[in-house]
Amino acid sequence: MANTFHVAVYVRSIPEAVEQYRKVLGIEPAKVRHDYAKFEIADPPVIFSLNVGGEPGKLSHLGIRYPGTGEVASEMVRVKQASVPLFQQQGTTCCYAKADKFWIQDADGIPWEMYTLLDDVDAETASDRELRNFLGQQPATAAGVTS
Repeated sequence: MANTFHVAVYVRSIPEAVEQYRKVLGIEPAKVRHDYAKFEIADPPVIFSLNVGGEPGKLSHLGIRYPGTGEVASEMVRVKQASVPLFQQQGTTCCYAKADKFWIQDADGIPWEMYTLLDDVDAETASDRELRNFLGQQPATAAGVTS
């Protein structure tokens, strides 16, 4: 499995956004919940997530999904050696999935999530105060940072 680019945007309404993106992308979503949806686009390989809880129409975060924990760990070592501040999460549950990941911010403050999917779960997105602090975000009033 190759690395896959990840884009997450905030939307006003999951049902309305899913309906629109079904038409735009010509595919069905891989996952839909009341506060989250995910499309997995094969060509080009992109994971496109819809999230509530932020300002509609704005970028939530970017990221890369790696095939496994080993690749995430290798990338994390490389990023640490480059002196880039990061926030690590192992076995964390968010976006109705369990994942090993780390987060960085680019020079303009855009959050990047570098992760591997361990398992799909039924748990709702959990807001992580330490992550929000690292990213300089206000506490969530709805769903937390998602992927």
